[in-house]
Amino acid sequence: MALSGTGTTQTDLAAGKPTSASSHTDVYASSNVTDGNQGSYWESANNAFPQWVQVDLGSARSASRVVLRLPATWGARTQTLALGGSTDGTTFTTLKSSAAYTFDPSNGNTVTLTFPAATQRYFRVTVTANSGWPAAQVSEFQIWNS
Repeated sequence: MALSGTGTTQTDLAAGKPTSASSHTDVYASSNVTDGNQGSYWESANNAFPQWVQVDLGSARSASRVVLRLPATWGARTQTLALGGSTDGTTFTTLKSSAAYTFDPSNGNTVTLTFPAATQRYFRVTVTANSGWPAAQVSEFQIWNS
């Protein structure tokens, strides 16, 4: 028996996908942002803003929401960041302009960015400031199709 309906399935398009970054410190590589583990994280070089981390979806996919997380046990911090998208990995368009976002342990150190649906292969978060550490930090970079 076939199932039918009008609901939509939400999928984290970034799960397990390849990543890259402008830099990383020690063992805190960009691959940590798509490993499904909120306790592991990417951290950029210290005192060298701006820094970025990106996910390559492998092909252009439509998305309208990005969820960023830091380790749940960390103290609150504010990071100033912007979200860009690209079909070729070279030219990026702004999906979400730079703004300050607070990661607070009371909400799981989670920030959600919503934007008009865009079809992109690469999604990049560029961080220009962090009140908690002199580097960019992201533990999970989820890209949602709805």
